[in-house]
Amino acid sequence: MQPTNSQPKTESYQVSPPPQEAISAILSLPLRQLLKKVNLDWKELQEIRLSQARPLTLWYRGRETFLTEDGYETGSPKSAHQVTAQELRETLEFAGAYSLYAYEDEIRQGYLTLPGGHRIGVTGKAVTENGQVKTLRYITSLNIRVAHEVKGCADAVLPWLYSSEGLCHTLLISPPRCGKTTLLRDLIRQISNGRTGFRGMRVGVVDERSEIGGSHLGVPGLDVGVRTDILDGCPKAEGMMMLVRSMSPELIAVDEIGGNADMEAMENAISCGCRILATVHGSSLEEIRQKPLVSGLLQTGIFERFVVLDARHGPGTVRAILDGKGKILCSKSQAPA
Repeated sequence: MQPTNSQPKTESYQVSPPPQEAISAILSLPLRQLLKKVNLDWKELQEIRLSQARPLTLWYRGRETFLTEDGYETGSPKSAHQVTAQELRETLEFAGAYSLYAYEDEIRQGYLTLPGGHRIGVTGKAVTENGQVKTLRYITSLNIRVAHEVKGCADAVLPWLYSSEGLCHTLLISPPRCGKTTLLRDLIRQISNGRTGFRGMRVGVVDERSEIGGSHLGVPGLDVGVRTDILDGCPKAEGMMMLVRSMSPELIAVDEIGGNADMEAMENAISCGCRILATVHGSSLEEIRQKPLVSGLLQTGIFERFVVLDARHGPGTVRAILDGKGKILCSKSQAPA
């Protein structure tokens, strides 16, 4: 580790529109007008779910709620606005800029990505070819996941991720909707830029679903730091090796590891001298140790730090930071995100 007090003064990203503008722009006109009636705090909105002939549903302030025709919150699905087939179709067309064929690779994987890192999950009838999903037809549900950039949310976490030998290989463990991607992004930004006591590092990010950098036409719309290179829309395993071969990263960051190929790629990157910062779905270290694909990697002792998140006090709550042996270094009362 080479401490430095110097801070870069330039930023290598373009400014994305606020979530309210980005999300409203792709909603059908009736839904857009309905949301205008609601006094929403967009910083607290995580998801908007649209399912044909079912209630308009929000995941808002850590709980599920429905909206009436007049724009009021209700706990009763029967009192809520029922999403029509036309509203669903128009929203999908707006999201795909009337060129859904251009997004076929994403749709085949069950999502669409918007500028700013917002992601739309899609479900419908799967069209298969040779045992593989080719695309989705007859879309009946959309789940709009709102990305949030919270600069500084990693302030209390980052110092715990260093040892006397420098930045530790780190795994963020989090259930869905607990802010892991938001924390990951801010860790990347701060590690890339450097901060008092920690020099800036070259960071390579494999952003398979465009959620980390919020890239549009390859340019990140969210701040990931001045020394960060992003492979957008690239499979994680292949992307990690591409970065190692071409960009000489000191740190490789990926979101939601899971497959055998991901594990092998991380091991190869580490053997090439890279640090690893990754996330995985789970509620505890004990839980992910039971996952066959992840447990093998954990048994190698690669990871030196584990950050466990939950949402008991809102998204981004740090329940604990542990060392590579599972010993608690810091509890949530000491390091809120």
